[in-house]
Amino acid sequence: MSTTDQSTEAPTTRTTWDVVVVGAGTAGCYASATIANAGYDVVVLERKSEQKAGHIACGDALKGADGFPEAIPRSKIQPAFTNTDVDHGRFEIPQEDAVLEIPIPGELAVIDRLEYGKLLIEGTLEAGTEIHYDTVVTDVVQDNDGRVTGVDAIRKGDPKRYDATVVVDGAGSLSVLQDMVDFEESTFDTNVTYSQFSSAYREVVHVDEPVEWDDALVFKPTERSAGYLWYFPRTSTEINVGLGFQMCEEPMKLIEDLRRDLENRPEFEGAEVADKLGAALPTKRPHDSAVHPGFVAVGDAAGHVNPTTGGGMAGAAYAGAYAGEQIIEAIEADDVSEDALWRYNERVMDHYGGRFAALDVYNILVTAADLDELTALIAAMPGDKLSEALYSGKANIGWKLKLETLLKSRGHWDTLWTLYQTKQRAEEILAHYEAYPSSPNDFTAWQDRRDELMEAVYETTGADPKY
Repeated sequence: MSTTDQSTEAPTTRTTWDVVVVGAGTAGCYASATIANAGYDVVVLERKSEQKAGHIACGDALKGADGFPEAIPRSKIQPAFTNTDVDHGRFEIPQEDAVLEIPIPGELAVIDRLEYGKLLIEGTLEAGTEIHYDTVVTDVVQDNDGRVTGVDAIRKGDPKRYDATVVVDGAGSLSVLQDMVDFEESTFDTNVTYSQFSSAYREVVHVDEPVEWDDALVFKPTERSAGYLWYFPRTSTEINVGLGFQMCEEPMKLIEDLRRDLENRPEFEGAEVADKLGAALPTKRPHDSAVHPGFVAVGDAAGHVNPTTGGGMAGAAYAGAYAGEQIIEAIEADDVSEDALWRYNERVMDHYGGRFAALDVYNILVTAADLDELTALIAAMPGDKLSEALYSGKANIGWKLKLETLLKSRGHWDTLWTLYQTKQRAEEILAHYEAYPSSPNDFTAWQDRRDELMEAVYETTGADPKY
């Protein structure tokens, strides 16, 4: 398939835009399509070439696409769905010689990520967006009051300034744009370091015979570094396989460790690698605030990823739509201040940001816990309750199940008690995010209370502070 030529590389002398979006990923495409659909002039700056745009390291599992924003219709991206028969997770725990079947709520599919990326780009072009490929942002422009007013870039070797009313940062994990902006006059979250992210690597491999688990997403803990492996079937013979580890842990040799695990799985004997790619992804809470006068961060650039599963496409799609809708409102009011953009923060936190912040508490636990103890305890938990915890941030367990888990986890009761206390801390965090402030005026007090709750998290888990 190919994108249309009308808007991608057509000659243009325009230097001023209503909105400049940096990055043609999920968040950038949904943001640009939302704004362009409303009749505004939008340009997306993409550092990759037109041929490579959309090629992103990803696990390829897409959850909840049936509820994605309408700025790019679901029917547009559906041809990228290669396996819609997946309906549960399969958690393999070799240390306990156990396999735990985990229900996964909502619509689920494994996709061809490159095809999906190309279709997203087509969708935003059809909405009226212009895309400039081979364009690398070199600086963010601010006025004397600190408001972002555009970016400087190199486009196909030539320097170019893009003036804009609002700049959207969809440049992905550890976005360099945020190193270029002076956030002194706003609450934009600058408490972000590489140690809050994971380093990941994935390959797409072909096998001769269909795998037996082609209806499941397979997860498996690594032997060290609080890492994880995944095996996601695009089809019964084309598998996305990968692994990652949190960057606060001892580094893994990703390619070697993945190769070792593949060699120990008979279904991958003679497998051929079709594609390989690595990336960093946020395994952190969402940015406390992702707005600054004239500037909004979306998707991975704002930490909008489930920190326990790495799932980020749904959060990115909604972040793009929410940002786009708030930017439209701000432009129409001729006010792109932090106050005018703040409602975007509220919508993210209300929809999934608070849940992700609660789930991050379990990531913190993993960095301090004895992994053998923890995996043994997980093996004793009911699969449906583990699923509930992974996707909602909390799980309600009746006394009967508590007793059964207690009996199964004999010998690991200290860890069970720590996990129970950690669950309470996570629920306290979730409740606090449900009271996210409605304006920047109350933000500092909200942060102070959240940080007090985080001190209790560190005390309960024994982990070093993450933030």
